[in-house]
Amino acid sequence: MRIRSLISATVLAAVSLLGSVAHADQLADIQKKGEIVIGVLGIDEPNSFVDPKTREFIGYEIDIANLVAKKIGVKPVFKQVAVAARIPELQQGHVDLLAASLTHNKERESQIDFSLTTFITGSKVLVKKSSGIHNVTELAGKRVLTVKGGTQGPNLLRVVPTAEVVTFESTQQAFQALQQGKGIGYVNDEASLIADYAKLGAAGKDYEILPQNLNVEPLALGLKKGEPALKKVVDDTLRELEASGEAEKLFFKWYGPDTRLKFEKRSFKIESDKVDN
Repeated sequence: MRIRSLISATVLAAVSLLGSVAHADQLADIQKKGEIVIGVLGIDEPNSFVDPKTREFIGYEIDIANLVAKKIGVKPVFKQVAVAARIPELQQGHVDLLAASLTHNKERESQIDFSLTTFITGSKVLVKKSSGIHNVTELAGKRVLTVKGGTQGPNLLRVVPTAEVVTFESTQQAFQALQQGKGIGYVNDEASLIADYAKLGAAGKDYEILPQNLNVEPLALGLKKGEPALKKVVDDTLRELEASGEAEKLFFKWYGPDTRLKFEKRSFKIESDKVDN
């Protein structure tokens, strides 16, 4: 009986090991099904948002994700996810890759893997001029609005520990709440904040983006932990984009002088796994 038990245990262990090996290569699974499901925010212009004419997702991260899919040789399928749901959606296998304005930081490294850095940004605060706020330190004890599950709230609290952070399901809900007077300030990534500010149009004269950067954040694509083959093809795609000059073209396409953001230059390159502590 002991021998039979040992044999059974050995067989079960072998089957388990084979099962693990069979499911360990996510890249092979993606190639087999012929598509890669990519989680995007879809409301974060210019990274990912809906084209009002075609009703399709477009943006800086959408272009990058399309090129990753092309490199693998599969069809890209975009799935809209909420900020707070990004990592759970990836961990649970509902998406294969995240292209969702995702900050690469130490805390998240314990949950998922990251591609090379695709963008460098920072968090800033938008306020109404009538608030009398001209410096982030003046937000002490004040209500500041932002998105649930993002890094913006924690970034603000590192600089202004006594600020009252109120979160919403999306950045656009938080932005609207600022306009409705539900808070004194609205914090978001700098690039996205500039895009939001541009949406105000003539009303923008009544608002001010505070000059202080709360932090510097590297954004990256998110991957399931322990998928080296998929990470390699993603990183190889990004390296090729940088080497060919296409990465810079994409930056200026979505962020350059001819856009609402009007960035004059790109201050980073896709070349490393930068981490925000």
